[in-house]
Formats: sequence, structure tokens, C-alpha cells
Amino acid sequence: MRRPSRSRSTSRRPHNAAVFAALGDETRLALIEALSAGESLSITRLTAGRRVTRQAITKHLHVLSAAGLVRATRQGREQLWELDGEPLREARRQLEVISGEWDSALARLRAQVEDR
Repeated sequence: MRRPSRSRSTSRRPHNAAVFAALGDETRLALIEALSAGESLSITRLTAGRRVTRQAITKHLHVLSAAGLVRATRQGREQLWELDGEPLREARRQLEVISGEWDSALARLRAQVEDR
């Protein structure tokens, strides 16, 4: 039986796991979406129109920050949050590798089934 090939990004997997775990929440996904416009946003602006408290938004932002997805900068008394797209790009690359491996495995299975 053939062993699965190791990706060159194997060392990135623990970091990617944190990214995927952070994105596994609807509120955090909504925050990523809000920040993806490229503008730095305050907690007040990120909370506007949501049924989530500022404290809850702050906790979600800290989870996203721990995964490397967002970062905060201080402007006066406010913290402004912005998206760091590189962890998302790395996670996407990892998903593409996994997708390619699945496509390859399915092609091998199809070939074996059709040969019989």
C-alpha cells in the first residue's frame, strides 16, 4: 500500500489547525468578513448591528489574534483591528494540497474499478 506523500507545508499544520479552529465559529467568520474589506475597525464598529456584546466580540478577536488572523493597533484610546491575510492564504494552500490528494486517490480508485 502506498503511503500518502508528505506536503512541504507539514510544519505549518499546527498553525493551520489554529486557523481552522478559529474559523469554526459563525461570529468569528463574520468578523473576518467585516475586516476583509481592508479597513481597520474598532470594537464599536465591529459590534454595530450584531446581537453580541462588545466583551464577546473582544474575546472572539483574541481567538482570531492567537491564530494570527487579525492584529490590533492602538490609535488614541481605541484599538483598531485589521485582518492579516497570510494565514488564510496558507490555510487555502493546505486545503488545495488536501484536495489534490483526494482527487488523486479518487482517480486511482476509479481506475481500479474500471479495470475490473
